[in-house]
Amino acid sequence: MGIVKTDEEVKLLEEAALLGDKCFDYVCDFIRPGMTEIDVAKKIYDFFVKNGASSLSFDTIVGAGINSSQIHSTPTEKIIQDKDIVLLDFGCVLNNYCSDMSRTIFIGAPTEKQIQIYNLVLEAHQTAVENIRIGDKASIADMYGRKNIKNAGYDYAHSLGHGIGEKVHEEPVVSYKNDQTVLEKNMVFTIEPGIYLENEFGVRIEDAAVLTSKGVKLLSHSNRNIVVL
Repeated sequence: MGIVKTDEEVKLLEEAALLGDKCFDYVCDFIRPGMTEIDVAKKIYDFFVKNGASSLSFDTIVGAGINSSQIHSTPTEKIIQDKDIVLLDFGCVLNNYCSDMSRTIFIGAPTEKQIQIYNLVLEAHQTAVENIRIGDKASIADMYGRKNIKNAGYDYAHSLGHGIGEKVHEEPVVSYKNDQTVLEKNMVFTIEPGIYLENEFGVRIEDAAVLTSKGVKLLSHSNRNIVVL
């Protein structure tokens, strides 16, 4: 399988992403104060396996409260509490193709600062989706998702996204460091801006997307606006 996906591969990746959407709906139905991060991660695994996935595409991230400030946190026995922000990053392997999505949700009303940070990340995600086009260098695509965050005085210590296919991390690397790769039709990659405030909280919004002649088409459709449970 190459960096440019066939139409059939794109279809399979979309099916995996749609199962991720269903998993997010499931999470929103059950997650509540008193559960641990490990409890949530286990339920995500069980959901995917019961619904046709052969495995997870990577180890699920559930970061509650201060743990959301870690880009790649490992689920712990930390108990989710009222007023916690919870960063979720999860995916499955369905028919040999991977999904990968992130959502950040609130258990109780978010603070003003959390709303501000969330909206900056959402704006970055939307700007990348609206502007990335065939022929853009990967570094330019990354800039679309980073510019407003940098202008607000923040940054994030990872690329805008990565290729996804039979493996969860493939080419292209959509990074400000990558001015060699030119994006082509039917390349599939994630769009995942985030802001991580040390010892406070973090926000990430991630979807897999395919590049088409009309621009970016997102493969997952879960709510990207603020979710308060």
